Amino acid sequence: MSDAVNLLENYDDATLDQAFTGVMAEATADVATMDAEAFRLHWLGRKQGRLKTISEAWLKSAPAEARKPLGIRFNQLKQQIEAALEAPVAATAQVRGIDITLPGAVRAPGVEHPLLKTMHEIVQVFNHLGFGTNTGPQVETDFYNFEALNFPPNHPARDTQDTLIIADQQSKPARERLLMRTHTSPVQIRTMVEQAPPIRIVIPGKVHRNDAADATHSPIFHQVEGLCVDTNITFSDLKGTLDHAMKALFGSAVKTRFFPSFFPFTEPSADVQISCIFCGGKGCRKCKHSGWIELLGCGMVDPAVFAAVNEQRALAGETSPAYDPAKISGFAFGMGVERIAMIQHGVSDIGHFYSGDMRFLEQFA
Repeated sequence: MSDAVNLLENYDDATLDQAFTGVMAEATADVATMDAEAFRLHWLGRKQGRLKTISEAWLKSAPAEARKPLGIRFNQLKQQIEAALEAPVAATAQVRGIDITLPGAVRAPGVEHPLLKTMHEIVQVFNHLGFGTNTGPQVETDFYNFEALNFPPNHPARDTQDTLIIADQQSKPARERLLMRTHTSPVQIRTMVEQAPPIRIVIPGKVHRNDAADATHSPIFHQVEGLCVDTNITFSDLKGTLDHAMKALFGSAVKTRFFPSFFPFTEPSADVQISCIFCGGKGCRKCKHSGWIELLGCGMVDPAVFAAVNEQRALAGETSPAYDPAKISGFAFGMGVERIAMIQHGVSDIGHFYSGDMRFLEQFA
């Protein structure tokens, strides 16, 4: 193994063929006597590798017209040396063969996390009803997360969605300050700003709130929200849509009922309950002996939301309001994926979904 570099006397094809064949023969001899790491460092080292030394010596003394063909040959030589480095490994593996007396290596196929599985099931139900799927950023502005959804500054309803604020936002106008979104509703606003009605979408995704973790709450959780905007959309359309969805998720025997509620972005608003899937509505511990389980919120889109959308579309250059409450209407709904997954699988603590405990997750494989 000599480190001397013989300079080229001329650069015709025959001379180059002989020179590069000689270098490759030297590398082939070394690969048979050196361990793989020593060979790699000696021949392919970035700073003092032999291939680099030869390349610099030959290219430095070469005329300009010969440098391009030399460079091509060196690239080919490098590939040959790399292949020679891998060849002993492949040869060793081939010699070993397969020992059929050894136990086989079983690779269990991966499966969806139970939360993702439930979220995809929910989305699929609404896809079958003609709803598309939209997503959006988890880091949102105050405008899209609150103001456009009829949560003006200092509105008490903001307290129920206490969120995580991105640092160093004080110098920005209030509506432009960044935060971790508290619901997937900002995607509803973004979709309406970008698109005129009709709209039928569901929005799955991760959301963040400044909540203390306990058996039923987590500062990070998932939602699926929906929005339908068109002419002549009524509360009856909302009830029929959600009744069908609940039956598709929990079985045709499930019943739904609606109770008046309050959300800033819908009017009228309602909470939706389903008959307990564990006792069939008779009353048990899981439904607190009421026979019903509260599952999601919904309502008709508040005209104030349409006004915010029209304002934003006007800033983007739209000349006519596409969302005129006198001509169009819509409904919206939202549900927590973890809550539905806990009901489906009988899970008592939301923290199990985030623990990473394989003993828990393997139950869903």
